[in-house]
Amino acid sequence: MQHRIIVLGAGYTGATAAGRIAKRLHREDVAVTLVDAEPDFVERVRMHQLAVGRELTPRPLAEMFAGTGVTPKLARVTGIDADARRVTVSTGGGTEELEYDTLVYALGSGWDDQGVPGAAEHAHEIASRRGALRLRERLAGLAAGQPVVVVGGGLTGVEAATEIAEARPDLHVALAARGGLGDWLSDKGSRHLRQVFARLGITVHENTEVTAVGADHVVTADGTAVPAAVTVWTTGFAVHPIARASALQVGETGQIVVDATMRSVSHPDVYAIGDAALVAGPGGKPLRMSCASGVPTAWQAADAIAARLTGGKLPEITLRYFNQCISLGRKQGLIQYVTADDRAVRHALTGRLAATYKELVCKGAAWGVTHPTLGLPTRRRRIVAAPTRTAPVTEAEATA
Repeated sequence: MQHRIIVLGAGYTGATAAGRIAKRLHREDVAVTLVDAEPDFVERVRMHQLAVGRELTPRPLAEMFAGTGVTPKLARVTGIDADARRVTVSTGGGTEELEYDTLVYALGSGWDDQGVPGAAEHAHEIASRRGALRLRERLAGLAAGQPVVVVGGGLTGVEAATEIAEARPDLHVALAARGGLGDWLSDKGSRHLRQVFARLGITVHENTEVTAVGADHVVTADGTAVPAAVTVWTTGFAVHPIARASALQVGETGQIVVDATMRSVSHPDVYAIGDAALVAGPGGKPLRMSCASGVPTAWQAADAIAARLTGGKLPEITLRYFNQCISLGRKQGLIQYVTADDRAVRHALTGRLAATYKELVCKGAAWGVTHPTLGLPTRRRRIVAAPTRTAPVTEAEATA
């Protein structure tokens, strides 16, 4: 009888975890199912590129995981019964219930309108492929000179603003940030960011909070109406609500509370990774929602699952940061080196070399999904513990 492992979400973290689990365990012992609502692997770090009309390489999950021992399942997760070890999904044929012995929750996050009036109705998001394609269509229909306002001065906002300004120099692009532009960067990084913004003609509204969004404008805290034929909302991410609706223990953000091996503190047969997990990093500071945080948690969870099933040693990966990789269009980039707990240091890489570096990081992240055990032993290990069953044992099985 195979141990049933279900991975929910085929983003960077879920897909990496599924592939790593399958390559660490013997195929006769486990059945690994990867559930996602998209048939293709979505490179979320490239959604700003997709939004401006750039073509991305298709990556069908069925092809990526062919022959790996991972079975992709096209379905949308609608509910989790963590006590009964069941997941409810919606497919083209209706509703199904999937039973598991081990669950890896990697549903990630989506955009957060933060309850700002009009944001949900009028703003565009680039946290999903669907949102990026919707924005792509809207931008394509804009005439020269029309205004675009990107709300949010973090990494996503900076990348979106520069990508749009570079691809459509005929538009008037503005960025509204609650703080100063790049105020989390080093002096060198901040100077370079401002130079690129100036070169691309991006207007910056610093220390500005957007309190409402209309069909053709945004309103700031001081009552100023800023024209916006298109508003792009990048003020942060919110996790998928399914975890909060389940019996799993979650934090204030709705993220699943986990231990050092990414195991749920309330349900030991559930692991949470990526944006969906409340993970303590260096100094006890929660890891930020990002690909840089998510992939190491996928490694940690996959190796912990394999170790517990095979009687091996639990992993001891140090979760920390090294740099922040920022694309500023296709020709410029910024690599800000940081401390283990994500604070900027003096050193930064800028210009075309930084853009090349960022591109290599993006390609490496996608490549790593199907090569999740690089540098590790390739021999699969056999399960030594008896698989946990959720279904009642029949009388015939009990007497066998």
